[in-house]
Amino acid sequence: MIAVTKTVKFDAAHILTNHAGLCKNLHGHTYRVDVSVAQAPDDESDMVIDFKELKRIATETICDRFDHAFIYSTASEGEREIAAVVERHGMRTVAIPFRSTAENLARMFYGEMKSRIPNLASVKVWETADSCAEYWE
Repeated sequence: MIAVTKTVKFDAAHILTNHAGLCKNLHGHTYRVDVSVAQAPDDESDMVIDFKELKRIATETICDRFDHAFIYSTASEGEREIAAVVERHGMRTVAIPFRSTAENLARMFYGEMKSRIPNLASVKVWETADSCAEYWE
């Protein structure tokens, strides 16, 4: 079995409402997202997926939407209020129905790309150089 991985990056701000640590405050990350695709067991070709195609899908799904945006949970009144101010001043926001943890983002990105990448193996979201969450089925 073989798998290939393409990495894309984006910058975004977020808040982790109801978190006990410093991440309850507005802050940002340069997110790194690793998208891995496995070769199907019966596939004998010498290429799992064209890296250019994988980059295009990851960029359209993730970077084009999230880069330089405030990611906020629609479940949080405080985050919705901050997003309204950000939007009123012409800045980008992305609304999601859950907290913007690396775990939740990895799960969401995987779900959004699965239909476009049949052999999607996993999605790994890095918040820092040494902290990430990985989702696979």
